[in-house]
Amino acid sequence: MYELEIPNGVKVDVAGDTVTIKGKLGSTTKKVSQKFVIVNANGNKLTISGAKSKAVAKKSALAAKAINTELSDAIYGVENGIEKKMKVLFAHFPTSLEVKGKKLYLKNLFGEKVPREVQIVGNTTIEVKGQDVTIKGVDKYDVGQTIANIRKGCYSRGYDTRVFQDGLYVVNEE
Repeated sequence: MYELEIPNGVKVDVAGDTVTIKGKLGSTTKKVSQKFVIVNANGNKLTISGAKSKAVAKKSALAAKAINTELSDAIYGVENGIEKKMKVLFAHFPTSLEVKGKKLYLKNLFGEKVPREVQIVGNTTIEVKGQDVTIKGVDKYDVGQTIANIRKGCYSRGYDTRVFQDGLYVVNEE
């Protein structure tokens, strides 16, 4: 059984298999499998316990630990925010970025005429200032998946990666 302290200014709602966490920077929703884990919110405490069934006891203990980590990351995210920095690096072709809605366009990567399209996940925001890119959000998993999508979008198909190292790289995590 795990207990999480809910800080002031953060509101947690548990409705069935959905846990909604709201804070000063935004809100996030997490799904919890009630087959393995039971989540209850009492006052300023959030209790996470495994299912009582002996048949799923081991999986239940592992799932409870995973949900504990996920919910504590979500509480931290809505309270403080998640921010990661990336940098555009190029040696051959000057690469530029453009954000339109929920898509990031990588222009002139490897000298390609058609811009590459990258999906932005969830409520993540991307700020581009010259060669510096800041990725912000309240959900650690959405920010991480957006970075993974960017890295996948920069993959150099058919080029020697030792020579063509153009792309976006994570520089700093806060």
